[in-house]
Amino acid sequence: MPFEINRRADLSLDLYHQVAWQGQGVRLGATALQCMVDSRQAFMRLIDNDPNVTIYGVTSGYGQFASLRLQGEARRKHAQKPPRATVAAFGAPAPERVARGIVLARLANFIEGHAAISPELAVEIAALLNSGRLPKVSVAGQGGAGEILWTAPLFVAVAERFPLAEKDSLSLINGSPAASALIADAALAMRRRLAMAEQIFALSAEAIKAPLTAYAPEFEELWDDPYETEALRSLRHLLNGGAAERRSYQAPVSYRILPRVLGQFRRVIAQAEDIAAGSLRSITDNPVFLKPDPQRPDVQHPYGRVYSNGGYHNARAYPALDNLAAASADLCMIAERHTTKLLDGRYSLLPDQLHGSDEGYIGIIGFVQVGYAEQARRVAQRTFLPGSEAGGFGQNDVAPLTGLAWRAQDEAGRCLDAALAMLAVIASQALHVTEREAPPPLKAILERIRSIFPPVTGPRIYADQLAALTGTFQDDIYDVAEALRD
Repeated sequence: MPFEINRRADLSLDLYHQVAWQGQGVRLGATALQCMVDSRQAFMRLIDNDPNVTIYGVTSGYGQFASLRLQGEARRKHAQKPPRATVAAFGAPAPERVARGIVLARLANFIEGHAAISPELAVEIAALLNSGRLPKVSVAGQGGAGEILWTAPLFVAVAERFPLAEKDSLSLINGSPAASALIADAALAMRRRLAMAEQIFALSAEAIKAPLTAYAPEFEELWDDPYETEALRSLRHLLNGGAAERRSYQAPVSYRILPRVLGQFRRVIAQAEDIAAGSLRSITDNPVFLKPDPQRPDVQHPYGRVYSNGGYHNARAYPALDNLAAASADLCMIAERHTTKLLDGRYSLLPDQLHGSDEGYIGIIGFVQVGYAEQARRVAQRTFLPGSEAGGFGQNDVAPLTGLAWRAQDEAGRCLDAALAMLAVIASQALHVTEREAPPPLKAILERIRSIFPPVTGPRIYADQLAALTGTFQDDIYDVAEALRD
């Protein structure tokens, strides 16, 4: 049964997961519909009764034509044009789950009347989430001011068949629903990736018999950081019941700093979740309509107000995506360092046959891991606003490059999945050659690793099994409904 949406507060990150990732449908409830009816009527009274009002895209042209005045029949004919020309970006399409997320986030401007859209058109947009796959929207070429290049491909077909009136077309494509969807999508994926990362790093710590004092509860107070506290507790839980006899001296730095680095990963994920939750509820329409309050009459604005604004530029999303990419790249590097130390008996204190003997040379996996770590580092670069007047003409002089930041964190995250799979194999092999079991909380993940990549007992080809293990991790992370798989 479709989920009923009545207010912006309904647009939570949990609902986003259900709709965008799991295929849940939605419908606009009676409260939302009545609010939109009231706002639409008030908006039409405003433009019909105030001949001097200036409303971008309604009584004026778009973009570089914003100074052009539209009245009467010219205004109505202008309103009837679907946003065909803004369907211009091309290239690799966004995943279906992201396209669904954009449609869901689009509703935030509608449901409390701030877009002043025709209610019947809003119903048509919500219904896109209830029937079939959506039109493709490119993640490449997204360099325009605002997000009209993201939204137009999704909504132009609806606009083509609907009798558009004043502000309808603009309400479909303006705002920042793509940024909301991209940061929500990344936050969901990285939260799932965190659980996998902590298990694999804990398995590595067990393999090298890292002294547990590095994860002692005393550091919760000494460091005084909530995310590092969570990481410390997680590591202690995962290592509970492991080998009683540990190393007689401290483990390498890459093991001792795990709570700090994993704490930072937790921090940037929590920040992304907070930004996603706020963005999904945010009013980002331009121009935005503020209907009159019947309880508090405004003699200066008896028909309500319309404000031009920059709400369509989400300045929090792309820095948060950059932070996710950077944290992923850091964890790739830590995974590579763990592999290096486990394969070197001088540091790991493990038998030489772990990395090279007649049983098969497993050290080659470290070479591949370096490649993925460097790939993650390369893509995890800071996203800046364009340094030139790119993305348009006249007024459209700044473009948010949220799409680039999302693609970077997605690639860095997938590099981390591969790096973790390779570290998992090395840690599994270390436990195998020393005939040790995993701590009880890690037994299930170790069994799963070995079901795909069994311990090495002779020369064999590794590539297919490494790819399969990485794919298994990603299936867990991107837990989307089968019908939505790309």
